[in-house]
Amino acid sequence: MQALFQVARSCKETAKLAILRHSLGRDTAEMKKLFARLGYSHSLPPSINHKGLENTTVEDVLMIKDGDKQGSWLWCRSDDTVHAAVKQMVQNNVGSLVVLKPGDAQLIAGIITERDYLCKIASEERPAKYTRVSEIMTEENKLITVTSDTNILRAMQLMTENHIRHVPVIDGKIVGMISLVDIVRAVVEQQGGDVKRLNEFIKGDYY
Repeated sequence: MQALFQVARSCKETAKLAILRHSLGRDTAEMKKLFARLGYSHSLPPSINHKGLENTTVEDVLMIKDGDKQGSWLWCRSDDTVHAAVKQMVQNNVGSLVVLKPGDAQLIAGIITERDYLCKIASEERPAKYTRVSEIMTEENKLITVTSDTNILRAMQLMTENHIRHVPVIDGKIVGMISLVDIVRAVVEQQGGDVKRLNEFIKGDYY
């Protein structure tokens, strides 16, 4: 009898390790086969078919980030002073602003980041109060952008390859801004949800 209990415990531990190892790389059909081989029910947890990283888009990140405040991205004008732009960043605890062209609230001219300020103002001892945003911003034609239906893993790849931390989201016009932190947070939440649901399933919370 003791040997039987040991075998059962061993099987459960094997199942746990296998599930966690494959949780982020297996599809639902493969998971069912794995559970069946290890003696578990063919019924998967109701929430196991969640979106997953491969189906999570920039739009999902924006919805979580902005909540009900659609289009709540922060901006300045290209003819604003750098001092005013940096002051706005500090007040809102952000590292970048979308730069809009004068006279139209939706036409993007570029982006200004804290790095622009450090490299082009502070390090060169230029007067921020007398320097226009247009003089130090990254211009529109040099911007790396994404659309709202871009996959978050693709967005992360674009950021890491181009050594940038902020990307405007443009669907014909500017609809938002996402950062590398926003994407990493979304990835962690997705993976954490996967592991949590699978652990609950193993512990018997589902049947």
